[in-house]
Formats: sequence, structure tokens, C-alpha cells
Amino acid sequence: MNKPPIRSAPAEELRLLGTKRLRVIEDSALNAEAYPATLDHSLTPIEAFFIRNNGRLPQIDAARWTLTVDGEVSRQKTWSVAELKSSFEQVDVTAVIECAGNGRIFLDPPTDGAQWSDGAVACARWTGVRMRDLLLACGLEENAVYTGHCSPDVMTDGSGRPALSRGLPIAKAMSPETLIAFAMNGEPLPLLHGAPLRVVAPGFPGSAWQKWLNRIWVRDREHDGEKMTGTDYRLPRHPVAPGQKPDASDFAVIVDMPVKSLITFPAAGAVLKFSEECEVRGFAWSGHVPVASVEVSADGGSSWQQAALEPQAEHFAWRRFRARFVPKVNGAAVLMARASDEAGHRQPLDQVWNPRGYCNNAAHRVRVTVCA
Repeated sequence: MNKPPIRSAPAEELRLLGTKRLRVIEDSALNAEAYPATLDHSLTPIEAFFIRNNGRLPQIDAARWTLTVDGEVSRQKTWSVAELKSSFEQVDVTAVIECAGNGRIFLDPPTDGAQWSDGAVACARWTGVRMRDLLLACGLEENAVYTGHCSPDVMTDGSGRPALSRGLPIAKAMSPETLIAFAMNGEPLPLLHGAPLRVVAPGFPGSAWQKWLNRIWVRDREHDGEKMTGTDYRLPRHPVAPGQKPDASDFAVIVDMPVKSLITFPAAGAVLKFSEECEVRGFAWSGHVPVASVEVSADGGSSWQQAALEPQAEHFAWRRFRARFVPKVNGAAVLMARASDEAGHRQPLDQVWNPRGYCNNAAHRVRVTVCA
């Protein structure tokens, strides 16, 4: 399979990212992912947090930033960031955010879109106000069914069109875990992560977590903003053969991310000692259905053992898993992890192809070497 390249980050992009723990993805917008071994933290540090952009980074004046809620409401309202903080209860939610295209590079045949490997996922403690509280303050009309989210970033093609305008079903917008966030991991949001305000929509793909939010447009229909139509961030309702192109009308918006796991230790390329016990560890997560179990294989999937799962910090946080094994064969070895959720869904051993390369949750593989 001829995979699109992942290039090393040029010095200027590394300066902007402020980290050498990310690698930049070949794309017209600035996108960068973590190496799995750098994600071995319950809360992902900023320097290892993946960067996802659909367009140019906007110019931000945080001191003058406002958020407007309008559309299918009885009272249009606008708040400054300071007014949001003083007018509504501030809450914390620990949640995983994952790009829907995470793992796209492994699909065969290849699909369009940023060619993410395994590192477009992270977990943070988000601080903000509930979107529900803002919507209630404005008075939802009976015909309100969806929110539309707006921000000032524009496409990289010079057209000036919005880069992204996603939205949420009203039920999700009104759920207590859905926030308008202004901080992550106890620090103000950085520009690259949506400062001064962003949506936090646990369980939904990262595209629904709109950055640089300045407007919530309450709609009487499914939002039709940029990358909300056609096949963008949608999956086919029926299985699709590799290479097949079904009609766009047979696609549905992704509203729940699948169960998944990631080995964070040992790192790819590690050398393990023959007959010496070692640990495999990582994290497992899911969309709205909690993780139930994780299995680990030390022989490329020929045999499996149950891993120990640590308690989950919060409903939408990821869960640490650990397993120990003794390498018995010298040479190349493949470690694998696969998680299952409480509804009985289990990660497939191989990726399930779809035309846009979304939601690849195949069992994670890490190649190591065993020697005496």
C-alpha cells in the first residue's frame, strides 16, 4: 500500500507548536499528532496534545471576544468571556477528544483527508460553563432541534469561506457534559486549542468540539454549515466494500465514537529482554458507552490475556489498562490491545474501510524486538 507521507516538523512549525513531542501532518492547514508513547498520562500535557485545524489560524483579540446565541430562541444574547465566567456556574469535565480521522493512514485503499496515524487523541480536564445554561437563558423555541457553531477561521484556499461550522443535536447541546470551555488541565486554553472559547462535546468526534467559538446559531433543522453536509464527518449506514463510493444520501453524521485502545508502553521499536517479565500498558476509551474490558496479546493476536483496568476517573475519561507477560521467543514481536464496551462492541482486529476513512478502531499494534 502506498501511504501518504508524514513529514518531520519544520523549525518554524515546531516553534509555533512549542513542542518536539508532536509530528506535523502533511496538509494545507497546521495539523500535528502525538507519538503514542508520549500519551502515557491520565491527563495529556499540552506539549503532547494533538493539533487539528481545518483552515488558517484566526487572529484573536481575547479581551474583546464575545459569544452570541441567536436563531430559534426567544431572547438573543451576547456575553463577553468575563460575563460567561461570572454569570454561570463553572464546571469541570474530564473527557477524551479524538479526531474522527485518527488511524486513517492505515486504510487500504487510501482515502482523502489528513493522514493521521495513532496520535490524534488526548484526554484533558476541561473547565467552562454548560451550553445548556446559555440556551436556557435565551429561551429555546419549540422548533429548536440543532445548534450551529461559528468561528472566524477560514479555509486555506484564499476563498474566505468558513473553515468549519459544525453543530450538535439539541439533546447533546443540553446534556450536562457539553461545555463552552475556556481552560484545559487547569490552564487557560492555548490559541492552538481554541482560545478563548471552544465547544466540549464528549463522545462526539473532535470536529464537533468547535474552536474559537463566537456564535451558537440555534436551528430548526440539522445544521448545514461547512463540513456538515455531503460525506464530511459521516459514515455510511450500510457496510461498504473497499474502494466503493456509495451515494451521499446513505451517510449519517457521526454522533458517537467507537470503543478503542492505545498502547503507550512499551514504545514502538523497544527492545525487550527474553524471559524477563515486562509490562504492557495504555488507555482505553469509548464514545457514550463505557469501556468494559481490554485484552492484550504479546504474539500478534495468536493468544490473548485480560488486562487489569484501573477505575475510570469520569464517564468520558479514558481508562488505564495494564498487563504483564514474559517474552518467550527471540526476534520481532507484535504487541496488541483491543477493548470492548458495555454494549458488547469490541475492536476489530483489522480496520473496517469506509470512503472517508473515519472511525478506524482496529486493534492497536506495537512492534518490538525480543533478545537475550
